[in-house]
Amino acid sequence: MNFYLKDNSMQVDLDYGNLKVSGNESYGYRPFQLMVASIVGCSGSVFRKILDKQRIEIEGLSISSEVERNPDEADRIERISLHYSVTGSNLNKEKLYKNLELSRKNCSMVRSVESSIIIDETLEIIDSN
Repeated sequence: MNFYLKDNSMQVDLDYGNLKVSGNESYGYRPFQLMVASIVGCSGSVFRKILDKQRIEIEGLSISSEVERNPDEADRIERISLHYSVTGSNLNKEKLYKNLELSRKNCSMVRSVESSIIIDETLEIIDSN
């Protein structure tokens, strides 16, 4: 990827479109937002692939995140809390938790930051019956 400075943001042209990154939300996505989005995107995608391989049918998956930053250390991210909400019928909670652990072990973004950022995960099952 080749980034360039334009209009108060660092930009890169990707296959999906132009990405603008800036410390000021008026000019682009903030770096911490992209960090959290990459962790959620990777973790959620891996989780979904595991469920698909096990033929576990779900009706929906959403992940909410909360970020804890340290203002005394350049606002570095110290903790990311992820809350998974899985919607479906007859879902096995124990199996979903095991799959969540497995997805953590296979998510490259989580593995890349696990020694410097605490990542907490919780799971909620919403029964669609």
